Amino acid sequence: MIYRLMTFFIFTIMATLPLSLAGGHPLAASEIESPAIDNKEVESYAHLSKKLVKAVRDGEPYEEITQKLAEVTPEELREDLANSSHDKAFWLNIYNAYVQILLLDDPELFEDRNSWFGYNFFSSPQVTIAGKKLSFDDIEHGIMRRSKFKLSLGYVSKPELLVDDFIRKFWWEEVDPRIHFAVNCGAASCPYIAPFDPDRVEEQLEIATRQYLAENTDYDPDGNRVEVTRLMSWFRGDFGGVSGAIQMLKDYDIIPENTDPSVDFKEYDWTLELGNYQEL
Repeated sequence: MIYRLMTFFIFTIMATLPLSLAGGHPLAASEIESPAIDNKEVESYAHLSKKLVKAVRDGEPYEEITQKLAEVTPEELREDLANSSHDKAFWLNIYNAYVQILLLDDPELFEDRNSWFGYNFFSSPQVTIAGKKLSFDDIEHGIMRRSKFKLSLGYVSKPELLVDDFIRKFWWEEVDPRIHFAVNCGAASCPYIAPFDPDRVEEQLEIATRQYLAENTDYDPDGNRVEVTRLMSWFRGDFGGVSGAIQMLKDYDIIPENTDPSVDFKEYDWTLELGNYQEL
């Protein structure tokens, strides 16, 4: 009698356990009652921007990505970009990807890059991010360079009261002069495009800067002169003036530390040249 009761008791307990614990086939996830826990890692918008660059580079569909970027709220995007590395990677990727997207679709847009009236490729709003239509100037000179006047050589900023609320919300903490060796506006003299990874962006910016300066600097030790990219003239305030630009060349081992050369600036080749990519 006791044996029968124990057998019945053990059988009853086993019958109430999930099959995976009782030695049978595992239950489907939908059949197991458990707290709703989502273990799926949420993809950051910085990583999404990197995917966009790669999709444009590889000729793959990117419309789903651009739609997500357009529909995210400014508040959600600002929170997602709170980390400065994510912030840098995101806006660098957005700038580079959309220049390629627009010019691959219509190369003639590049011809209107200097117009003062009507459409201007860089100053006309045409990139929708978080519900806001931005120009390339908004992204580069507004967000990245904290609303510096484009033609002020990097020395004059707009009064904060005149800055659009969206731009001010996404201002970088400080101007990083290395961006000038990372953004590609479609011209032949522009740096090559790299998919910037928010987990490596500082390292990538270091590599991009050293590489671009090495390729675009001509140093003449006998004549004690150096010829550098005109980017260092157009945005000299970002580099700390011409002396700051010279110090950067020394910091990246482009010219010797114990030199004080005169400086000339190379002509910039504005020929349209798309599809220039590299891995960093």
